[in-house]
Parts: sequence; structure tokens; C-alpha cells
Amino acid sequence: MNLLKFIPLVMLTIVLLGTGNVAHHLFQAIHSSATTRIIQVYGRNDEGLKDFEYSTLVTSSPETIVDADLYLIAVKDDAIPEVAGLIKEKKGLVAHTSGTVPMTRLPNPRRAVFYPLQSFTRNIPVDFATIPICLEAGNENDFQVLEVFAASLSRTVCRMGSEQRLQLHLAAIFANNFSNYLYHLAQEICEEQEINFELLHPLILETANKIRFLPPKKAQTGPARRQDASTMSKHLEMLKSPAHQKIYEVMSHSIQEHYEKEL
Repeated sequence: MNLLKFIPLVMLTIVLLGTGNVAHHLFQAIHSSATTRIIQVYGRNDEGLKDFEYSTLVTSSPETIVDADLYLIAVKDDAIPEVAGLIKEKKGLVAHTSGTVPMTRLPNPRRAVFYPLQSFTRNIPVDFATIPICLEAGNENDFQVLEVFAASLSRTVCRMGSEQRLQLHLAAIFANNFSNYLYHLAQEICEEQEINFELLHPLILETANKIRFLPPKKAQTGPARRQDASTMSKHLEMLKSPAHQKIYEVMSHSIQEHYEKEL
């Protein structure tokens, strides 16, 4: 598809609803775009709005939300329908940024999803051009508007329905949230023994880099993969927390089951 023929002749105006991590990163990415302009940020927390007030119009009053081409809702999942209800009389396209909320939860006549697949942390820079953006819209015209907008921010834009997006979000929990928690446990083990956690950084980076060239199944190593029972038994004795022992046992058992036919 040639996106150029869909590029609007006038700049796309955007109202951003939300002041959290996702909203901050979206604001920065859009603020540097030549084809879009955030004309207002809405948030219920006046303190959170202070970060935006020097760059655009801000408001905490739903009655003063201005008209725009696109309304981007970047709030916690449970609050999305409520926030969308504040602008259900607006004529612009309304899109939320959640990986789990179905598009049908939006009560707006023109509704869509703009889901950037990334973990966002305040004050940690990200290159938005590398972030996949998953799109869904209620009609083809709105999808094309959203597609052109997304393509101005990212090199990877794809169409994805609500059910697929939910499955993708589940996969992301395993790939990101759970793995980060395991990094946290590894850091605790190191700190308890006065070992510099940074010694593990090259290993962590190599593990992540390796799956760019190998399927994760083929990249798996370790005592559970090798069915090294004596090493696993020793590790369990070293772990003092029953919760950590359980995590070790469950993950090791899952790996063993996965690879037992290959041994």
C-alpha cells in the first residue's frame, strides 16, 4: 500500500488524554513529528499536567477538551471506557493505546486502537521508530488515517484485531514482565553474596540478542535443559525463600518437560 496518497494536506491535530508513562513517551514522539501536533493534554491530576503545560494547552476539566482530528487515550485499562465517555460527543477519531482492552469498549462513534508494543518507563528514552504499532479501526477510512499517523512515528505498523492483540499482550508479559522479575531475583542473589550484578549484564544482553538469529527453543541452555539433577538440587538448597524455590522448580520442570523427548 502506498501510504503517501493518504497523507493529509493539513496537519493532524491530536488531544492526548493521560499523563502517565505511555502518555509521556507518546507526547515526546509526536512533538517531534512534522505531520502531527498535540493541541491539548487532558488529565485528572493537575500535578501530572505540569510536565506538559510548557509545550501545549492542558486541562483537567472534561468540559474544556477541544475539538481535534484524533483523541489518543493513554490511561490505565480500567479507566479507558470512562475517559472515552467524556468525549463521546466529539467528531474526531478516538483511539486507546491498550494491549488488552477490546476496541468495542469505546462508546465513541469513531473508534480505534493504537497499541505501541513496548515497555515504557518515565525518563528512560526509547526510539519510537523501532517500536511496533498495532492498529485497529471501526472503518477503513479511519484505519488509513491512523496508519499514516503511525507510519510517521514507527517503521513497523501492522493491522491487528482485538483478540490477536490480547494474545500478543500475553506473550509480551512472558517476554518482558516475567523476565524482568527474574532479573530482579538474580540481582537479589548477587547482592546477598556481595557480587556485582553487572557481571550478568553481558549474559542478559547475549540471551536477548541470540533470539534474533535462533528460535528461543533452540537457544535454551542450562541444567534443566541438560537434565542435570545434581546441579538443580544444589541450587534449590541454596535458595532460602520458599517462593523462590517454587519458581525455580516450576520453571525447571517446564523446561524438562519441553525437552525430555530430545534427550
